[in-house]
Amino acid sequence: MAVELRDNGRVQLTVTQLTERLLDSYHHTGGINHLDGKNLPSKRAIALITHDLLRLLFPGFFDEQLIHSSGLKAETSQLLESVLSSLEAEVAKSIEYNPPPELQVPKRDLRPIARTYTLEFLGSLPRIRDLLQTDTQAAYNGDPAALSKEEVIVAYPFIEAIAVQRLAHELYLKNVPLIPRIMTEWAHTRTGMDLHPGARIGSHFFVDHCTGTVVGETTIIGDHVKMYQGVGLVARSLAAGQALRGKQRHPTIEDHVTIYAGATIMGGDTVIGEHSTIGANVFLTSSVPAHSLVVQEEANVKVMSKKDRDKGSPDFTV
Repeated sequence: MAVELRDNGRVQLTVTQLTERLLDSYHHTGGINHLDGKNLPSKRAIALITHDLLRLLFPGFFDEQLIHSSGLKAETSQLLESVLSSLEAEVAKSIEYNPPPELQVPKRDLRPIARTYTLEFLGSLPRIRDLLQTDTQAAYNGDPAALSKEEVIVAYPFIEAIAVQRLAHELYLKNVPLIPRIMTEWAHTRTGMDLHPGARIGSHFFVDHCTGTVVGETTIIGDHVKMYQGVGLVARSLAAGQALRGKQRHPTIEDHVTIYAGATIMGGDTVIGEHSTIGANVFLTSSVPAHSLVVQEEANVKVMSKKDRDKGSPDFTV
């Protein structure tokens, strides 16, 4: 039904006319349509599943009500059933949209494969919990402002970001398309920390303050690495575009490295040796040996009186 839109008594475009204009746009600008193709995984469904996975990883922390030990088995079983059903459906859509190379067989029923992938993924949750225990401990040990490990889990955005990345990494390793990136981008919007699901991150990892941190797809991070806000572990150049797919583009950070705020480390051949410290705002495109201290050269800082400056008095430097 055509409904006229009016503004101060003037007849504007009708809904029918607006519909026709959009349909015309869909016809001529096809690159951002997804019509009549294979069903894509739902971003909303993945967000809900990811939240439920956090409930399974941290029982009692992502729930609105306290979970009692006496009911833990029933609660866990019920939640696992729900996640299994929901995630299996989304995995099926993902691998049907873009089957991994080993599954690219015409007319193959991918639903049993989706169930197998989902069950294997859920089977990895205890191992992921072991890793997250080390991350939580590292965050608590590394931040004197932390009052307890409970505060770290419930209040630190880093824990949510690394938990989702470790979950998504498992699906990434199975070549499940779309879902891992949807998961980490959901965490990115909530925490301000951009961890690609492809990054390989060791134990006892901690990023203090979290905001603005970027870790690229082929990054390798060892054990006991601590970083601060605004650190970028990024590629040197993406000018070659898709030709770089699958190649090492991001740096390797070895064990017991500390990287301070605002540092940028670039390139797939860049290795930061173990027990090194990278200072704030350092811009690094080459490897450094173990036990290195890398700092930005001091710049002159001018301190002046605003009144004297307005009178044209000379600056003084410290």
